[in-house]
Amino acid sequence: MSNILPTKLTGSKLALLSEYRKAIDELIAIIQTISSIELHTIIDTETNDDDCRSIQTILSHVVCSGFGYIIYVENWVGLMKERPEKRYHTFVQQYIEDLNIMYEYSLNFFQNHPTLEMEQIDNDQKIKVNWGQCYDVEQLMEHAIVHVLRHRRQIEKFKERLNYITSNT
Repeated sequence: MSNILPTKLTGSKLALLSEYRKAIDELIAIIQTISSIELHTIIDTETNDDDCRSIQTILSHVVCSGFGYIIYVENWVGLMKERPEKRYHTFVQQYIEDLNIMYEYSLNFFQNHPTLEMEQIDNDQKIKVNWGQCYDVEQLMEHAIVHVLRHRRQIEKFKERLNYITSNT
């Protein structure tokens, strides 16, 4: 677990970044014992979502999306950043490192923008994401937190299926 906490932040920024850290730490706790074989094993052979076939594809999606959320905000404030390419790793430790870097990237952005307006009532001033929704910064960060939680739960289910498969072979 990481002890990197948002020390310079207050209010909703502090609350959101603290909860984001907590969600990421919970995900890390679930994945830290996953072997390389388990990481790569295709669990869901029937899904049409390439990001949800294995623990590896889920983690690559979570990391890429985590950077994407902050890049949406960076672009909204005029920084014009590029979203990183999705990367696939061989070992879970590489994902743990990426998750921590993803969090630090988010934390650094908010620490460097202490006066950033978190709520936006005017829909025309919200951030439009590539799946069609419009969010203010606070809503987008709430989405980022829940995104990690949803995929943590999915990985827990995948681990249960892996345990069932290995215990019945």
